[in-house]
Amino acid sequence: MRAVYSLIFALVLLITCPGVVFSQGDVDYGDLLGQRALNPITTAVPFLLIAPDARGGALGDAGVSSSPDINSMHWNPAKYAFMEQDMGFAVSYTPWLRTLVPDINLGYLTGYRRLDPLQTIAFSLKYFTLGDVNFTDDVGNYMGTVRPNEFSFDVAYARLLGDNLSGAIAARFIYSDLTQGQMAGGMETQAGVSLAADVAAYYQRDLTWDTPTKFAAGVNISNMGNKISYTDRINADFIPINLRFGPSLTFELDDFNEIAVMVDFNKLLVPTPPIYARDENGQLIPTDDGWEIAEGRDPNRSVVAGMLGSFSDAPGGFQEELNEFTISAGIEYWYDRQFALRAGYFHEHESKGNRKYFTVGVGLKYNVFGLDFAYLVPVAQRSPLENVLRFSLSFDLEALQAGN
Repeated sequence: MRAVYSLIFALVLLITCPGVVFSQGDVDYGDLLGQRALNPITTAVPFLLIAPDARGGALGDAGVSSSPDINSMHWNPAKYAFMEQDMGFAVSYTPWLRTLVPDINLGYLTGYRRLDPLQTIAFSLKYFTLGDVNFTDDVGNYMGTVRPNEFSFDVAYARLLGDNLSGAIAARFIYSDLTQGQMAGGMETQAGVSLAADVAAYYQRDLTWDTPTKFAAGVNISNMGNKISYTDRINADFIPINLRFGPSLTFELDDFNEIAVMVDFNKLLVPTPPIYARDENGQLIPTDDGWEIAEGRDPNRSVVAGMLGSFSDAPGGFQEELNEFTISAGIEYWYDRQFALRAGYFHEHESKGNRKYFTVGVGLKYNVFGLDFAYLVPVAQRSPLENVLRFSLSFDLEALQAGN
């Protein structure tokens, strides 16, 4: 039987992290590809990093310091403490690789409830399905069809820490079933399970400028959790522990017109793949616990060591560490808080995946519900989200109850 597990796992990484990717710690990226500078970081369950809602997706995947909304769980759960309404929920739908297959998509459900003027709780459910996959043996005989899927369920607690500052913690259960128990390469496979946590903070204050202006800043360290594995005989992989931070400015031009600009910076807090040494025949040099490393550090470290070392383990030194930051910039215009126009840009360095794209979107908001759309335009390479219209539908339950 073919190594089905390996193929499916590589497919998941490929479609969720555009660019050339490989499992950590297996190969010398530079020698293999003939260009030493290409050294992307890979993790398991990368679906956790996909922007789940249309508003954030239209802002170039920026949202750590945008104005609080129902979908704040993914971007910065501390923003829930500043929600003006007492409760609400939203659903979002994102087709994936729609130009190639019709049945890969991401669904997202989230909601929140204010407990009192200081405390708010929230939840979210993210579900990613990879569609139907046919399994065959070594000679091509059909062995059945499975539907690989992954999901995460989150709960968060946000609290005001002052007039201008809030903090939040979140807990996350992650389930990844890529093979649904199929044998692969003579190994029994299983669903991967992990538990993770987020720690976030959000700050906002009014500035005394000629034009009424609000400054905001946010930080969120997400997915801090144990490694995940799909078989007992393969080393576990890091989940995408991520640092997100950035500022925003919102300008109230008059009673009807408002415009906001924001920037997010992101960095994965996981090991960078090293450069492996080779002998005179070009073969990797084995050691007792892996391969001899020429530059960089061993990626097989504990979660805490991986996080702390993620700022100093790149084989290219400080410059490569800087290249690991992605930048998201967005601008949002509101008319009478009912109609929004949005645009954004996402930038990733060429050596880390080369994702670069513009995003646009619109939003409509009524008393009870809001509707948002987003569209992505790639500029450096093909994207799983090109030619796809994403949408989110949100409900203000407080307004709904008041209407009754």
